Amino acid sequence: QVQLVESGGGLVQAGGSLKLSCAASERAFSTFAMGWFRQAPGKDREFVAAIDSSGRRKDYADAVKGRFTISRDVVKVTVFLQMNDLKPDDTAVYYCAARRRSFPLSTQWTSYDSWGQGTQVTVSS
Repeated sequence: QVQLVESGGGLVQAGGSLKLSCAASERAFSTFAMGWFRQAPGKDREFVAAIDSSGRRKDYADAVKGRFTISRDVVKVTVFLQMNDLKPDDTAVYYCAARRRSFPLSTQWTSYDSWGQGTQVTVSS
C-alpha cells in the first residue's frame, strides 16, 4: 500500500480558505487516482473530490463545487485540495485516498486502496 500523509488542516473563520496537501510515499502515485473524503462527528464518510492519474479528469461533490479545487503535482508526489469560501458545514476530518484503478473516477470510499490518517478542518461561524 502507498503511504499517504495529509497536512494543512486547521481552524478558519467562515468565508476563509485552507489548502490541504497529501504526500505519497512512492512514485507509483503518478498512476493512481486520488480522492479526498471527509467525515464529520456522527456522520458517514462522504466524498469531496477526485482526480485521475493524468490530472485531466476531476469530480466534485455538489456541496463543494465552485469552492474547492483538487490538483496534483507528479514531481512532488502530492495531491492538493484548495478550499475557498469555507462554511461551518465543511467542518470535518479530511482524508486523502489513493486508488490503483485510475478510471473511471469513483465517489465510493470503499473503492479506494490506501488512506491517510486525516487532518482536522474546523470552520467557525
